[in-house]
Amino acid sequence: MRYCFAILLMLTSLNEMALALDLPARKPGLWELTMSFGDRKIPAQVMRQCTDAASDKLMNSNFGGAAQQACSQQNVTRSGGTITVDSVCTIAGATTTAHAVITGSFDSAYSMQVTSKRVGGPMLPGMEPNGESHMSIAAKWLGPCESGQRPGDVIMANGMKMNVLDLQKQNPPGR
Repeated sequence: MRYCFAILLMLTSLNEMALALDLPARKPGLWELTMSFGDRKIPAQVMRQCTDAASDKLMNSNFGGAAQQACSQQNVTRSGGTITVDSVCTIAGATTTAHAVITGSFDSAYSMQVTSKRVGGPMLPGMEPNGESHMSIAAKWLGPCESGQRPGDVIMANGMKMNVLDLQKQNPPGR
């Protein structure tokens, strides 16, 4: 469970950097995200997230605001269907310099390739100290959320379920 929470925390940190950039809202429904971690000895992680327009917007505004304060640099370029983000952010005592390339459609499927270099701060499982890392995220829309799911629900491949909006209420940004 601790490992899954660390993966979610890492994904949220990366998303904080990207979401602060006012990316298009994802199509409401159930999204499957597959995260691959380059040459690290961590197997690909799969999670599903139920989202609607309101929860996507809420996560953008809350996480985005915190990220904007944490980032000293955010350069975004858009060319056709490609968004390129270069950022320097300090979160939890670690400074991360990241280069992300996002392609695809927020209505059906998109991918994000992230190369980052992290210096300082606490280590998360599978991270190399002060090293460069590569992560790929492939996201695809699966359809409507399943019965019993609510917006903000994240379901890990091992069945662990949490709601990022509930977690945010327990630990609001800036607290």
